[in-house]
Amino acid sequence: MNRRKADAALALNALIWGATFTIVKAALRDISPLLFLALRFSLAALALAAMWACGWHAAQPKVRPSKAAAIVPGVVLFAGFFFQTLGLRLTSAPKSAFLTGLSSVMVPLLAAIVYRNKPQAREVLGVLVATAGLALMTLKGPLGSIGTGDLLTVACAAAFAGHIVTLGHYSGTMSFESLSVAQVSTAAVLAVSLFWWAETPQVVWRPEVVWAILVTGLLATALAFSVQAWAQRHTTSTRTALIYMLEPVFAWLISYSFTGEGLGGRGAAGAALILGGVALVEVKPTAVR
Repeated sequence: MNRRKADAALALNALIWGATFTIVKAALRDISPLLFLALRFSLAALALAAMWACGWHAAQPKVRPSKAAAIVPGVVLFAGFFFQTLGLRLTSAPKSAFLTGLSSVMVPLLAAIVYRNKPQAREVLGVLVATAGLALMTLKGPLGSIGTGDLLTVACAAAFAGHIVTLGHYSGTMSFESLSVAQVSTAAVLAVSLFWWAETPQVVWRPEVVWAILVTGLLATALAFSVQAWAQRHTTSTRTALIYMLEPVFAWLISYSFTGEGLGGRGAAGAALILGGVALVEVKPTAVR
């Protein structure tokens, strides 16, 4: 039952992130990317710290958490967003979406190498089917030559894969509340430390910018990563990566609902493959390791 709830919670995260895509895209016309990340993570860290001060925390596990448990997830989380932002400046959005989605393929491989956590055959097959669907949804042509932006985006995918794997590993050493505060706060400190020299900060305080910071900071960061920290105590890293491939499906559905932009035959086939990959794993429950 806990695994079912965890998978549903992760699907909710994918829905939230899919819904915020158009919001962030509109906001980035009026604010520089790294400044946006700094404000997003800072707001999320302040919200989680306030909840912690009001008593939002449980008894700590008997295992004393290491310093790595408090820092590493936040470092790789920020690294993912950092490389993704830099890569988007030098590559196309469809190619970036596909390359970022490759994190789902990297997760079972990384987990097997680092923690010797061998994924089940159904999980691997589900990831491969969903990856094919992701390619149909995001790529209008072949990948072509690999440029600097593409390499940065591959680094982003590796960082996001590392975040899922490390979060799954450390979720058993500290409460999910503590883990949420620690990783988001670490990402906030890194973002604030870097944005002022890695780019020329620019912002025009329009309603779209304020709305995007509030939604992504409170819902897509504070809430979503707290949910993930809890959920990965009850499900595998591979399943987490697979469920997160629903994000582009939700993004397309929401875009269609509000703007009338359809998927087209290729996109619809890709969405069907992603849903099929998730269903392949979910139809017959597998034991959580």
